Amino acid sequence: MFAVRSVAARRPVNYGRLRAGGALLASALLLAACSSEPVDDLAFKEIPAEKSYNEGLAYLKAGNYREATAKFEEVDQQHPYSEWARKSLIMTAYTNYTRGNFDECVSSAQRYTTLYPGSEDAAYAQFLIGQSYFHQMPDIYRDQEMTRKAMQAMTEVTQRYPESAYAAEAQRKVDITRDQLAGKEMEIGRYYLGQLNFVAAINRFKTVVTDYQTTRHTEEALERLTEAYFAMGVVSEAQTAAAVLGHNYPESRWYRDAYNLLQTKGLEPREDSSSWISRAFRGVIG
Repeated sequence: MFAVRSVAARRPVNYGRLRAGGALLASALLLAACSSEPVDDLAFKEIPAEKSYNEGLAYLKAGNYREATAKFEEVDQQHPYSEWARKSLIMTAYTNYTRGNFDECVSSAQRYTTLYPGSEDAAYAQFLIGQSYFHQMPDIYRDQEMTRKAMQAMTEVTQRYPESAYAAEAQRKVDITRDQLAGKEMEIGRYYLGQLNFVAAINRFKTVVTDYQTTRHTEEALERLTEAYFAMGVVSEAQTAAAVLGHNYPESRWYRDAYNLLQTKGLEPREDSSSWISRAFRGVIG
């Protein structure tokens, strides 16, 4: 009689395959366990806008501007275009400005003026932009990009929001930036004058006279023009610069210097009405 072999005997066990199957089963069980977690625990939890905003105000009152900024940004991110987001956006600009984060302040304030140009806080947002640039102004020996940006931003406050509470201060800052830019032109002009590059020097002093005429640098610019034209032998322009200087600033020490320089050649200040200098001051001279 033949013995009957079992199926197991005919098919030897593949332990490698069994181990692989066990690993797959373990992975499946792990995934099943993870997927069985409550959905609510994984879901994004939205915080009420008013709650975040008031928490931001509390941090602000406590002097914790970093946490205040985070709370106001939270409102803007979770409730965009809501009334709370509008309020939070201007507060984000303010807290960043207070912390010295000027780039972030400018970004938030520019968004505010774009989204809410007719808002009662739009003037303040524009003023914060100007203030952020103003506080980054360098001395006159460095590039004046920030000064120009500050002047432009503050000019927008005076032009777009002339009745706002910030207009007067913005105008004062415009005057300061203009004086700074004029000072930069004078600094370069003096350098060229010292190098006997009279044409380059005249171009710088001309910018002061034509573009920044109301600044404190105009007196010196006219005297330096007298020097440069006198050195080049362009007597008529030298006399005109001195005459305009004397007419507008008769007590100025710069006028005395210009007058004494002309006297070394027996010349007197005399205006040529066709000169660009005379035309530049026509409304002032009368």
